[in-house]
Amino acid sequence: MSGRKRYIAVGNRWVEVSNDYTPEPPDRQNLLWNDRQYQDMNDPRFNSRETHREYMRRNGLTTADDFTGEWATAAKKREEFYKGIDPNRGRDIARAAERVQQGYRPRRLPEDV
Repeated sequence: MSGRKRYIAVGNRWVEVSNDYTPEPPDRQNLLWNDRQYQDMNDPRFNSRETHREYMRRNGLTTADDFTGEWATAAKKREEFYKGIDPNRGRDIARAAERVQQGYRPRRLPEDV
């Protein structure tokens, strides 16, 4: 037998279990079956998925799953930003070169000297 021990989280404590331990099936009452979760919340605003959707629409609200595509796009933009990739950089450089060719000379401020 190896010296390895196995633990599971019970509440905010770790409990040692045997190596052949198998977890109990999840508590079925905490899972969402039809609209039971909404009815058990005792929230007078809604008691079904349909009334919840209508409440959200009426109040201009949404759930986090509506933003999955936007979050992926924003993550890609953040990654490019931190890598130094800027899609406007080429245009900015071309515009600055054009202004210099037209005679623009930036003036130096006294603190720059």
